[in-house]
Amino acid sequence: MNRSIRWQGLELATIEHCHVIANGRDTRIRGAVVGPDFGLFYRLKLDENGHTRTVRIERTDGKVLELFSDGAGGWSDDRAEPIAALRGCVDVDIWPTPMTNSLPIWRAEWTDQPIRFAMAWIDATDLSLRRSEQVYTRLDENQYRFQSADFERVISVDAEGLVTDYPGLFARIA
Repeated sequence: MNRSIRWQGLELATIEHCHVIANGRDTRIRGAVVGPDFGLFYRLKLDENGHTRTVRIERTDGKVLELFSDGAGGWSDDRAEPIAALRGCVDVDIWPTPMTNSLPIWRAEWTDQPIRFAMAWIDATDLSLRRSEQVYTRLDENQYRFQSADFERVISVDAEGLVTDYPGLFARIA
């Protein structure tokens, strides 16, 4: 895959441009999000198994968050300090982008059974992070039910597993 995607944020008025390059050895994702009172750039690197290995978020106000993963659920910050709260998380979920919803979709072996994921959830608007338990259920080849805490949506994706419609939150525009 070598593809650019754009989304419009609906609940939080944003515009995002993202580029994904997957070459069989790794996947590299770069994106820029412009919101009503913030701007940010993010970079993700996934290993050959689709596990998140590096995350870098840089806001236009100069604040930076950089995280590293061993691909098996161990996380550390840019000072190599372990982050115990994220132990067991293989994927990352960054707010406000639908791009990271593709990570578990790409990686999982799908049947009609729900799959639970422990996610390293990052709010890029303030660079806070926490563990988030999420459940995805494949409804058909282009729809997944997403559940987290008291939140639920049916997300539509294209043939490459990239979000086309995330009702009430994001719509793809290019």
